[in-house]
Amino acid sequence: MKRESDSNPKKSSRRDFLKKSLVAGAGVVAAGGLVEAYLDTQAAESGEKVKVLTTDGEIVEVDKAWLRYPRVSRKESRKGIPGRKFVMVIDLARCKNARACVEKCQHGHHLPKDQEFMKVYLLQDTEYTAPYWFPKPCFHCDNPLCVSVCPVGATYKRTDGIVLIDTQRCIGCKFCITGCPYSTRVFAWRHYEEYDEDTQPYSPEASSPGVEGTVSKCDFCPDLIRVGKLPYCVSACPMGVIFFGDLDEDVVTNGAETFQFSQLIRDRAGYRYLEVLGTRPSVYYLPPVERQFPVNRGFDGLEENVSKRYENTPYVKKQRRK
Repeated sequence: MKRESDSNPKKSSRRDFLKKSLVAGAGVVAAGGLVEAYLDTQAAESGEKVKVLTTDGEIVEVDKAWLRYPRVSRKESRKGIPGRKFVMVIDLARCKNARACVEKCQHGHHLPKDQEFMKVYLLQDTEYTAPYWFPKPCFHCDNPLCVSVCPVGATYKRTDGIVLIDTQRCIGCKFCITGCPYSTRVFAWRHYEEYDEDTQPYSPEASSPGVEGTVSKCDFCPDLIRVGKLPYCVSACPMGVIFFGDLDEDVVTNGAETFQFSQLIRDRAGYRYLEVLGTRPSVYYLPPVERQFPVNRGFDGLEENVSKRYENTPYVKKQRRK
């Protein structure tokens, strides 16, 4: 039996018109509530349908792949999300160097293989203590040295705690790279051709690599946060290592588990990396106590170029002597 829309060209035409007339300001009915979006009807369909609210108040179903979230302006990106103070917690006891956080971040930010916003190190505090895997993003410090040394205001801190880089203001002087004590920034040495067809207005919140001759870094994925999603690294980790949330609301989640931030930090003896520097990072670590995985599991399936990074670590050197 034919559907009414199939036998009524006028109604079918109206449905198509509604789909194609969605513009910024239409509400998307999603898990995160109503969010602004518009449609890219040239995108390849995913087969997954979502309901959207048109500008004239009618609900229609569209393919999820068509949805594109608008980028906030450069001016708006400096303000931050009102009433928020974002924080990240990384549970070192759960990490086994699966690198899903690294790969998802690279994919989401369209980074080349040789650039990583999230890095995973193999640390060992002393020769007598056990080694452990240590994921390290940008720490989005409350007292960011990178901001204080930028001569053109390209690097800035927002009211919600996120530190961003405006690559249209960045002059590539690298002062922020030398000023960051955590070595979390990367320099874009080449042009990224895949962005030549990007027609959306530029925004520092956009998940894209730095323009050639500028600096980029982990940004806490503010474009995802605005639409009620978790950062790429948080949602990608299969072990639930990374938690993200709001310091003012005192809550963090990895997507499957939710904790009161203050209690989690207190009960698990949470700390901030190199606290002595006085930068006041927004990233906290839970010590690698009662680890869920032996450290050697972290070498399973590593690409050769990644595995070589750990050759000079005390753990690897000790294993070779055995």
